Amino acid sequence: MLRKLSVIAAVGLLTVGAAAPALAQHGALEPKDVHWSFEGPFGKFDQAQLQRGYKVYREVCSACHSLKLVSFRNLGDKGGPFYSEKYPNSNDNPYVKAIAKDYEVADIDSETGDAIKRPATAADRIPSPYANEAAARAGNGGALPPDMSLLAKAREGGPAHIYSIVTGYKDPPKGLKVGPGQHYNPYMAGDLSSYWSGSKEHVPPGGFIAMPPPLKDGLVSFDDGTKSTIDQQAKDVAAFLMWAAEPKLEERKQTGFAVLIYLLLLSGLLYASYKTVWRNESH
Repeated sequence: MLRKLSVIAAVGLLTVGAAAPALAQHGALEPKDVHWSFEGPFGKFDQAQLQRGYKVYREVCSACHSLKLVSFRNLGDKGGPFYSEKYPNSNDNPYVKAIAKDYEVADIDSETGDAIKRPATAADRIPSPYANEAAARAGNGGALPPDMSLLAKAREGGPAHIYSIVTGYKDPPKGLKVGPGQHYNPYMAGDLSSYWSGSKEHVPPGGFIAMPPPLKDGLVSFDDGTKSTIDQQAKDVAAFLMWAAEPKLEERKQTGFAVLIYLLLLSGLLYASYKTVWRNESH
């Protein structure tokens, strides 16, 4: 009886394994394999890359996507794109102040109570390009551009997912019906079976995305002279969005390493104490 159950279980596992590729082709492709400077237990953000990534966000992404959980002063915090040892208080950082002055934020006149616009300060959060959700949808054909503050942590694959999306646009395969305002992307989550006129066993991977390809070669000029290719822009903005989602990443890693060292030393002391206390006792 046990042998029969084992055979049935083995057949079941083989069946599941055989069915997996067929199911996988109805989803998105796995994110591209990208090396990041902040990977691993000792990884750190590349400040130059974060500065380039911020510029891509500012000149391209910010036209539609908000970054509402990030304050201007965060850009000058330790580990951030514009951190400087000269300005431990990021509110005093001249780069941060200059960036903030390019924006206007909503406020209330303290004397009249009227709604006004004023130049942003380092303490303000980066404002949304739209006044509200309805305005955002109206400006994007009904689609709502997601806020990018936590995007790199909210999507499976993290920054690699963002990189893959913005570099992964392809011409739709023949037989795939693409609606107006939609774009085919094999790295976008979705199920295209109902839009596919070909064999149901060969449904193309991926899904539709309302955002057209946002990047092109030379779209952004990098101040450090780095060649501005689509690939470079995508890597830099993905790294910047990873920092925006987890600005304390380096501090967290350093703290974790210190905690591990402490636990190892404590374990050694406890073992030595144990040997000393019970040295003359039989066990």
